[in-house]
Amino acid sequence: MLKEERQQLILNEVELHNRVLLTDLSEKLDVSVDTVRRDVKELDAGSKLRKVHGGAISLGYTHTSTRSSNIYALNEKMAIAEKAIGLLREGDVIFIDGGTTCLEMARMIPPKLRLSCFTFSLPVALQLAGMPNVDLIFIGGRISRESMISNGMYTIQRLAEMRFDYAFIGTGYVDALHGLTEFDWDVVQLKKAVINASKKTILLCISEKLNSQHRFKTCDIHAINSMITELSPENKLLNPFRNQDLRLL
Repeated sequence: MLKEERQQLILNEVELHNRVLLTDLSEKLDVSVDTVRRDVKELDAGSKLRKVHGGAISLGYTHTSTRSSNIYALNEKMAIAEKAIGLLREGDVIFIDGGTTCLEMARMIPPKLRLSCFTFSLPVALQLAGMPNVDLIFIGGRISRESMISNGMYTIQRLAEMRFDYAFIGTGYVDALHGLTEFDWDVVQLKKAVINASKKTILLCISEKLNSQHRFKTCDIHAINSMITELSPENKLLNPFRNQDLRLL
């Protein structure tokens, strides 16, 4: 494989999952970790991604309330966000996760819709702060410099005191058999706390993430009430999820 091809595959993985480990890239590409590290360093120097300890994150994942030109699959994420907005009703108490798809949802909230919105994502909070009919509650804690979200035990303890009508969450990986998974143990603990605090949990997920898994499990697929993709609910790619206790949108 040529270096250019290898680096494009690295970019695709980073953009799809937002954050990836060098060891995972090494295994997927069947090259050494040192080779991947050099590629990631070059891509970082070329402003294609951001190199972090042990891995890389997409530039679109690090932005604030200003839309980045580096958001992967933006049209698909906007389609998902539009479907999610259709579930909202006046007076709902909701939670919006971090990540680019959830940020697109926050941008699309109708200005006249009155909501109470909880989030631990700084970019989402900055977007919601400009909406006069949204009662914004930011859930604090230690801020991750990579994802710009609060995390740690303080955040999890605050979530245990809350109850949302809907939680709109993202995931790194989703599979009909293995459920929602991540490579980051701390992220898993946060998402578990959000799901426990929610009457209904809505997964926002582009179809490229379907049928993928990683090492740490967030929940079984039936713990999610609805899954929204950019696809039509009748699309055959969703067939593995059709026999689950799950609403497809």
